[in-house]
Amino acid sequence: MGLYPAEIENKAQAIITAYRELGWMIATAESCTGGLIAGVLTEIAGSSAVVDRGFVTYTNQAKMDLIGVSGKVLEVYGAVSRETALQMAHGALMRSDADVAVAVTGIAGPGGGSAEKPVGLVHLALKTRSGLIDHRDMHYGDIGRSEVRLATIRTALEMLSAAAQTPA
Repeated sequence: MGLYPAEIENKAQAIITAYRELGWMIATAESCTGGLIAGVLTEIAGSSAVVDRGFVTYTNQAKMDLIGVSGKVLEVYGAVSRETALQMAHGALMRSDADVAVAVTGIAGPGGGSAEKPVGLVHLALKTRSGLIDHRDMHYGDIGRSEVRLATIRTALEMLSAAAQTPA
C-alpha cells in the first residue's frame, strides 16, 4: 500500500502512463495542498519521465517570487481566486520545461474562511503550451483539512487526465 488511497494512486499511474506516451511533462503550483499533487505523481515509479517540477507557493510572497503571480491580482482578488489560480498555472508553465501545469489555491481549514470565501473553497487551474485553459472552482465544504486536500488532489488529477484526452 502506498501513501495515498488506492484510487488516487491508480489515477496517478494512468496519468503518468498517458503523459509518457504523449511525451508531455507536468509542472505543479500548489498552495493549499502543499506539494501533495506532485507527491502523488512522484509516488509512481518512472514518474521522472513526466514530472518536471513542483512549486509549493503557500504564501503570497512565494506566489509572486517563484511563479510570477501579480501583487495587484493578489491585492484585488485575493490568493484564493480564479485569477490567482490561472496566474499560478501560467507562471508554473513559463518557469518550467513542462507542457502542462496544474495549480491549486484554496482554504482547507479549519478556520480561515469567510462568508465570501468559505472553508472548502478551492480554485484549480490547468494550462497547456498548446493553449488549453481549464479552471474549476470547487466548493468541497467544511469536510476537514485532510479531506479538502484529498478532494483537491482528485480534482487536479481529473483535470490532468482530461488534458491528456484533448488533441494538442
